[in-house]
Amino acid sequence: MGKISHQIIVFLWAFLSYQYSFGQINQTDTIFAQNDYSTHIEKSKKVIAELMSQKKIPGLSITVATKEEIIWAQGFGYADLEKKVPIKLNTKFRIGSISKTLTGIAISKLLENKRMSLDDPIQRYVSYFPENKWPISIGNLVYHTAGIRDYNYRNGEFLSRTNFKSVEESINVFKNDSLLYKPGTKFSYTTYGYVLLSGVIEGITGKPYLEYMQDSILTPLGMMNTVPDENKPIIANRSSFYDESNGEIVNGYYVDNSNKWAGGGYLSTSLDLAILGQNLLGNNFLSEATRQKLWTPNTLSNGDKTNYGIGWRIDTDDKGRTYVHHGGSSIGGRSFLLIYPDQELVIAITCNLSTNFDQFFVFKIAELFIN
Repeated sequence: MGKISHQIIVFLWAFLSYQYSFGQINQTDTIFAQNDYSTHIEKSKKVIAELMSQKKIPGLSITVATKEEIIWAQGFGYADLEKKVPIKLNTKFRIGSISKTLTGIAISKLLENKRMSLDDPIQRYVSYFPENKWPISIGNLVYHTAGIRDYNYRNGEFLSRTNFKSVEESINVFKNDSLLYKPGTKFSYTTYGYVLLSGVIEGITGKPYLEYMQDSILTPLGMMNTVPDENKPIIANRSSFYDESNGEIVNGYYVDNSNKWAGGGYLSTSLDLAILGQNLLGNNFLSEATRQKLWTPNTLSNGDKTNYGIGWRIDTDDKGRTYVHHGGSSIGGRSFLLIYPDQELVIAITCNLSTNFDQFFVFKIAELFIN
């Protein structure tokens, strides 16, 4: 198949995916709602209003969807407090570690296409990453069991202002550090492990990580408003970013997220995150078998299970229902993506404040729509 024919197919797939969920939605609006769910929506608005008041959140977006339709999408508050720009359905927020979910889907697609195995050593694809005392597999990175360290907060790595020109440059920050433990023996959540995964993806595909993600993951999924949080270009509908200091809302600290595209560097909308959930529930992008692997908790070498799959956490609520989820915390952003697979329900939340809100408020909203 020629390159142009392939591009046309990818575009049509993306267009149909986009139309599938958003065909009747004007994303420049602040709200879309199905009338049949008006009671559930009004109760949910009260939950959100309480949260925003308690945490002084300037702007927030929510989307609730089933496998087949968007039920409700709405923006609350402001994308820009100074200019009083309202949150719209196409407002882009920092999604933090939900970027790991996107990277996990990319890895799963490569697995499905038999381009690699989780047992493969990472040096097979990332030749510039040095050998360690113990071998590290791709699976160790995926499941946060590689022993790769996380940010050095004392050195300001989470607040990095450095612009990294490549994935290799960002990996240089930690590549010579000792492993924290023998891979496979412990779970230790680390953004840098997923940064290293972006190097693996580049080695397998022969493409820069951001290019591969756009062409092979985001565009086919129809995630038209999901982009890397690059500082230099003008990005349409990007929210401002806020923090709290001494009880007052202030502008967020300037950071450059090029050190962690794969682990925490993307912008997105709650609508785009919802369409991601819809595609997974409908097996439209990954096969059911691959999706099940995505949402299967890993087992450590001693037999203990973690609650982490491939870029997703897997848990059970107090009624015995399985749900999969991932949160994201950024400078000027907090996000949460929740899916109840058996109930075919997706809820995505994004906001523009650095805050540690209790994500379990999302479960209050989920309960309304499940019932």
